[in-house]
Amino acid sequence: MKKNLTFLALILSLALGITACGGGSTTGGGEEELTDKIFSIGVVQLVEHEALDAATQGFKDALEERFSNIDISINLAQGEANNCATIVNNYVSSDVDLIMANATPALQAAVAGTNTIPILGTSITEYGTALEIKDFNGICGGNVSGTSDLAPLDQQAAMFPELFPDAKKVGIVYCSAEANSQYQVDVVTAELEKLGIEAKAFAFADSNDLASVMMNAAAESDALYVPTDNTAASNTGIIDQIALDAKIPVICGEEGACKGSPGNTHELRD
Repeated sequence: MKKNLTFLALILSLALGITACGGGSTTGGGEEELTDKIFSIGVVQLVEHEALDAATQGFKDALEERFSNIDISINLAQGEANNCATIVNNYVSSDVDLIMANATPALQAAVAGTNTIPILGTSITEYGTALEIKDFNGICGGNVSGTSDLAPLDQQAAMFPELFPDAKKVGIVYCSAEANSQYQVDVVTAELEKLGIEAKAFAFADSNDLASVMMNAAAESDALYVPTDNTAASNTGIIDQIALDAKIPVICGEEGACKGSPGNTHELRD
């Protein structure tokens, strides 16, 4: 099926309003229907949590506000990369017109699944890391474009001496299965060391060992940092409770992780 590239370019510009990984800006010529064809869009989302849910909902709302000739399918992978691949393969078999990949494993599955169907990524921290692009210059090329949620990591690291001047050891808790989390760990570690603060990474493989890793981190650290990490964001209750019990402050990489904690609705804990 030949894709209507004018329509897809308009989707890229209207749905999220910015480009982070494309070959340049895209602009739409109006909000009118471009054809009588019904365009099929497949969304693959790694897991349910506030930040990813908001990205999917914003994408869906923006398109439905402007177009009536679209059919959007949303499928959740329940946190499993293998499920992302299955969902993508179903979309490819159905020959959808666009795949929106929400989170890094979803993007990786989409890129592995097709080099012809346009792919729009979102909730991706760093595309070069996610797609193993050497000397990444901001352009993915091929059929991939999208947006990034990379936080100002140097500024977040600088919050520790400002808010917790007595903190000499910062533990960084993250999921080792998420490549973009490792990228953030490396950057934040370097920034903390510039400030004379010892940083130690505490990696958990999945939600099953998060509690034990979190307890070790709390015992060995004066404060904790949790990067933008989907597995951590999906288990903020565990992180919150252990931090509260240990009376240790936590700085999170994104707002959704803080709101997801039943007892912690802001970024910092005393």
